[in-house]
Amino acid sequence: MAEPFTFEARGRSRKTMIALAVVYVLLLAGFILIDAAWWIVAFLALMTLPALWDLWSDRRSGLRLTEERLEWWSGRGKGEMPVSEIDHMRFDTRLDFSVRVSAVTAHKRRIRLPYEALPPHKIFEAACQARGLKTQRHHFTLL
Repeated sequence: MAEPFTFEARGRSRKTMIALAVVYVLLLAGFILIDAAWWIVAFLALMTLPALWDLWSDRRSGLRLTEERLEWWSGRGKGEMPVSEIDHMRFDTRLDFSVRVSAVTAHKRRIRLPYEALPPHKIFEAACQARGLKTQRHHFTLL
């Protein structure tokens, strides 16, 4: 019996803090050094609100895969399903090179796992295969 595969991510990360700090320093430098219009700086600062919200709320997301169950969570949303109901895991590479993952049932119903709850796709694919789940890769699909 294999160890459970667990992945957890948090909204409050060092990467987010550094990115926000860099953006705010650049915006401040633009305002002071090149005399950028305040409304342009304010508009660009508005673009950082989702990252600020992630930092403040520290929303957790992740998944857990055992021999019997696949569970995932993201913010307030949760989902789970028995591994026995999964026909295969579908890995779709999108045009922006992100990989979306769906659990496909025997009745061809696709259950999309939340993107923020997913580990790196190669690691997750290996974990699925180690537990006997079939995987399919589809490159550059739109839906």
